[in-house]
Amino acid sequence: MELKMRLCVALLSLSLCLGLMGHVRAQEEADDMEMDVEDAIDDMQEEDVEEEEQQVPASPPVPTVTYKAPEPMGEHYFAESFHKGTLHGWVLSQAKKDGIDEEIAKYDGKWEVEEMKDTKLPGDKGLVLKSKAKHHAISALLLRPFTFDTKPLIVQYEVNFQTGIDCGGAYVKLLSQTPDLELEEFVDKTAYTIMFGPDKCGEDYKLHFIFRHKNPKTGEFEEKHAKKPDADLRTYYTDKKTHLYTLVLNPDNSFEILIDQTVVNSGSLLNDMTPPINPPAEIEDPDDHKPEDWDERPKIQDPDAVKPEDWDEDAPAKIPDEDAVKPDGWLDDEPEYISDPDALKPEDWDEDMDGEWEAPQIPNPACETAPGCGLWQRPVIDNPNYKGKWKPPMIDNPNYQGVWKPRKIPNPDFFEDLHPFRMTPISAVGLELWSMSSDIFFDNFFVTSDRNVAERWAADGWGLKKAAEGAAEPGLVNQMITAAEEKPWLWIVYVLTVAVPLVLIIVFCCTGKKSSASTSAAEYKKTDAPQPDVKEEAEEEEAKEEESEAKKSEEEDSTGEAEEAAGNDNKDGNTSSEKSEDDILRRSPRSRKPRKD
Repeated sequence: MELKMRLCVALLSLSLCLGLMGHVRAQEEADDMEMDVEDAIDDMQEEDVEEEEQQVPASPPVPTVTYKAPEPMGEHYFAESFHKGTLHGWVLSQAKKDGIDEEIAKYDGKWEVEEMKDTKLPGDKGLVLKSKAKHHAISALLLRPFTFDTKPLIVQYEVNFQTGIDCGGAYVKLLSQTPDLELEEFVDKTAYTIMFGPDKCGEDYKLHFIFRHKNPKTGEFEEKHAKKPDADLRTYYTDKKTHLYTLVLNPDNSFEILIDQTVVNSGSLLNDMTPPINPPAEIEDPDDHKPEDWDERPKIQDPDAVKPEDWDEDAPAKIPDEDAVKPDGWLDDEPEYISDPDALKPEDWDEDMDGEWEAPQIPNPACETAPGCGLWQRPVIDNPNYKGKWKPPMIDNPNYQGVWKPRKIPNPDFFEDLHPFRMTPISAVGLELWSMSSDIFFDNFFVTSDRNVAERWAADGWGLKKAAEGAAEPGLVNQMITAAEEKPWLWIVYVLTVAVPLVLIIVFCCTGKKSSASTSAAEYKKTDAPQPDVKEEAEEEEAKEEESEAKKSEEEDSTGEAEEAAGNDNKDGNTSSEKSEDDILRRSPRSRKPRKD
């Protein structure tokens, strides 16, 4: 019984766990930072509360907790947290785009430094794209140019689509170090080395990583695009939370793309870019042409085949069934449809305009009980003599030469760049965007060559925001209800996941045969089959062993008493004889009381 109860508890726990974990995202584990942020938020929300008059001295006010921007703690090339609340160090583009109408060519989209609309951390400010359906361009210089040599490059920043995103980008460009770089003239054609970040239009969710590779032979630049991530990116664009985007480039040509410090894409610059870094060593000869007599037909019609004399190409595929018989009761004189006798011509019917009025057709009531009405015709069946148009059979082409391909020649543009990581140095960070959504929030831009420094910057900035957002999230039950409201079919999943195991537990724990001594005895009486009696057999064996021991003891005592009786008087002999008899009777199994079952 104890084992069954344990199994019941285990099954119940397992079903509840599956029901909660299988269909709703598990809440993140609250750490010490989340607890502190939650307490701080509760304290900050208690404003404009009048103090009650008290005779005792008032307690000291609770200190106000404000957001503290992260501070770079190691080597870095760029760090911007917008804690000053201004665009100091950033340059707005004054240029115009080429090749489009003058009215929309200007980069006149507005930028502001402000807090998020639904901020969980008062005091946290960022760069906000304010305009909708306008071109935006803003940039800032690095502390010093970054050269791609022996150190990795780590770029990270935060994005929050406060009102969602319909069509637009939130990617960053790392501008190339060139003599003619002027941030006031920053446009879409300004030379950049890397473009990285989220982009969406319609249902196409992208996470760009593009770098411009310089052809060592021609000196021309070509964009190389990373493969598309396998992860589902939809949530990052729709949940209205702050997400951390990180790009890591290593000198060994490997790269990693992370969202919220989780790798969503990785690979090699040599193998996972499109188009490939290095062109093929051989190409098809553009001057090679297929010979006119080249035969690519693997099969041909047998030229020796002859149509059989009895092949009738004019035979129809279907013929009337001559064995068919018209059903009894078929009404030949009754039409299948008749004019509706109850129909009336509309009062506004104009025969000059609408023509002669005719009543609508309805099924003939007389045909409802008959097998059919109208002219009876035999049903058609497949013609057993039908063969169709005769064609010669196909045979292998004896002159088949295979599919023709141009010959290969050495690629005159071939080169081999085994170190694509050595890109053009970068000297500025820029945002050149067009969006149909406004209020896109950017914050905590960081460029470094030390991954530990980048992770510390992320923990001090994004980590605090993540904790604050986590503390403000609804409970697990509310998340389940919200998810079910968006996707009603989840209610069925919830019911099946919880109810089915619960029913099985009830059936397992509360049903089944109850065994007892009385029930077993009653069942034994209902059958003539012999039933073993384990207790009686054990008692019989025990009684036999005791009886055997008693006989041995009796023989030994009788021998000793006879010898003793020879040297003593009759009185003592009688006494000894009586004791011996009492001892024998006491040891004999017959003198013991029978056991009760």
